This record gives sequence, C-alpha cells and structure tokens, in this order.
Amino acid sequence: MKLIKKYNKKDGSTAYLFKTYLGIDPYTGKKKYTTKRGFKTKKEAKLAMGRLQFQYKTNEAVIDSKITFEQLAEMWLEQYQNTVKESTFVVQKLALTKHVLPLFGKIKVSKITIPYCQTQVNHWFSYYKKYSNLIGLTSSIFQFGISLRIIQTNPMDGIVRPKRRKKIDEEEISTPHYTKNELNAFLNIVSSKYSLQLYAMFRILAFTGLRKGELLALRWKDINFSAKTLSVKQTLTTVKDWKLDFQTPKTAKSSRTISIDDETIHTIKKWKNEQRKILFKMGINSLDINQLLFTQLDSNRPIYLDFLNHNLKQIINENKLNYITVHGFRHTHCSLLFESGATIKEVQERLGHTDIKTTMNIYAHVTEQQKEKTANNFAAFMSN
Repeated sequence: MKLIKKYNKKDGSTAYLFKTYLGIDPYTGKKKYTTKRGFKTKKEAKLAMGRLQFQYKTNEAVIDSKITFEQLAEMWLEQYQNTVKESTFVVQKLALTKHVLPLFGKIKVSKITIPYCQTQVNHWFSYYKKYSNLIGLTSSIFQFGISLRIIQTNPMDGIVRPKRRKKIDEEEISTPHYTKNELNAFLNIVSSKYSLQLYAMFRILAFTGLRKGELLALRWKDINFSAKTLSVKQTLTTVKDWKLDFQTPKTAKSSRTISIDDETIHTIKKWKNEQRKILFKMGINSLDINQLLFTQLDSNRPIYLDFLNHNLKQIINENKLNYITVHGFRHTHCSLLFESGATIKEVQERLGHTDIKTTMNIYAHVTEQQKEKTANNFAAFMSN
C-alpha cells in the first residue's frame, strides 16, 4: 500500500503526507504501516517515502515499535544467559528485577530520554553501593535495542555518572581483617571450643586466602600431602532457584596451586581421619575420587554458602571477638603475607588476583603494626 495526498494544516496552509506498508513487525507479528506528514510538495513526500522503504529493505531503518523496556529486557536476558556463568546470570537478573525494572519496565523504549535516565541514576546513587552495575545493565539492554533496530541511540550514553566525595577527616572503609594476634586468638578459640571441621575450615581460609566458594568446593584429590600443596580447580556457587552448583573458578588466575604450611597440613590430615569415620558409619566410601573435604555431616551433601557466615557470627558473639566477615580472612591472609615480607607478585599469584590493582588496594591497608614499624625504622635510620 502506498498513498500520497494533500491535506490542510490547522493554520490554513497545505502540505503533503504519505502512508506506506513496511512489512511485518518481527516483534508483534502484525503488519507495519507508517504515516509521515509535513512535506511541502508531493515530490518531497514521494522522495521521503522511497528513502524510508529502501532503509527498511536494507535493515537500516529503526522500527517504530511499541515495545516496552521490560519486553526488551526479557529478550536481552535470553542472549545474556549464554554469555556468563549461571551464578552471574542469577545475580544480575535479581539486580535487574529489583532495581531497574520497577523504574523502566512499563515505559516504551522509544520514549525513554536522557533526563529520565539521569534521574534514575541519581536515585540509584542515593542508596545503592553498586549503582555502576545498574547503569551497565540498563545500558546493555538499550544497546541490544539498537542492534535490533528498535531505537537509534542509547540514552544511557548521555548520563553523567555521580561520584562520591570524600569528606574531610573521613576514614576510608576497608574490609575488616585481623592482626596476627587477633587471628591466633580466634583460631585458638575455635580449636578448643568448636568442631574440628569448623577449625579446619577457618584454618585453611586464614592460611591460604581461599574464597568461601573455593574452600567448599575442595576435594581430597585437590590436596597433595607429599608436596604440601592445595589446588583450586572449582568453586561452589548458588544458581537458579538457590540450588548449589560447581563451576570453574572466578577467573583464569583463580585456578592455582598454592603451598600449605605444616600445621595446616596436620590439621587437614586430622580432619580427613575424622571424616572417614563419620562417612563409614553412613555407609559412604570416603575414598571416592570426588569426595569433598567439607560436607553436611548428616548427608554428605555440599555445604550451603551461608554455613560459614552463620557459624562465624556465632563464634564472634559467644566469645566477644572483633567483627570480621568470612571474606575478611582472605584480606587478613593478604595483609599478613605483606607483613611477613612477601612480594606483591607472590601475593597476587597466591590469592589468584587477575588485576594487580586488587592486590595493591589490599596492600594499601597494611596493619597498624606495620605502619608503626615503618615510622620506627625511619627514626632509627635518622638517629644513626
């Protein structure tokens, strides 16, 4: 269908419009018509119509679709889940559902402006620490819309990213970690008052710097007692419907083999003997090649990631210890490695940091004891 006709404008002047058929909208399945008006001459309207039809035939024209942001997000998610680990997909989908869709979901993509995006970015900034991730998610969905010829530009490209200003005398907040004395006191308490399994878990975390998921995914075949090493080859994570799943480590650098000290080796051996007795009573072969170091004691199933969080909180409260998170033991190990004289490269490889900046950021938060040593060493140097 092609139609060009003359019409009267409200001011009494005349102009031309055209109406033309552009095929089937792939997103609605309906026939697609468009009307454009405001042309001074019939020839001008005819040229514009021909140009538009050519653009559609060559896939260069943007479809004037009524698709909403939520509909576009659903299409984007179908593609996105094939590009990342399932655990990452679950986390990002949750962030999208909780923080982005309530603000953008019902609006037509073509109607979302840069000022509207800026308002929502400012809103995220006001309450959400990882607001940059929400910007990235939203921008990726708009970019997907561009590739589908639904919109021409990405409104997120025009926003100004807010930055947090540091106030005078404001202390920079770092992940809580223990000093050497605090760590030894913690491990002594766990060793004397709690289960061997818990002690072995926290001992390994503190003396290897493993991530929580890496610890809970360890199998006995990952421990080389003769070489005194531990190999990180997989990680335990939460996926769809809060199920547990074993995946490859966080990054390529996260797959690593690290040395273990004699006392930690002794603790692991001691736990292996106790676990063997527990599994024997349950009729389970502890020599299975894929047997995990740490499992639920009543079922031999993998331990949920919150298990360590819950027990750590209990230990701290019952013994009035300084606050620390499970991830804080990784920072503790890193900090004490530097204090013991390890190089930045050695620490980076031991902890499996892909970006050396991550190692450097922790290095910047060395213990107060180390800072005091620096000052005292300088004073001693100057007095000689």
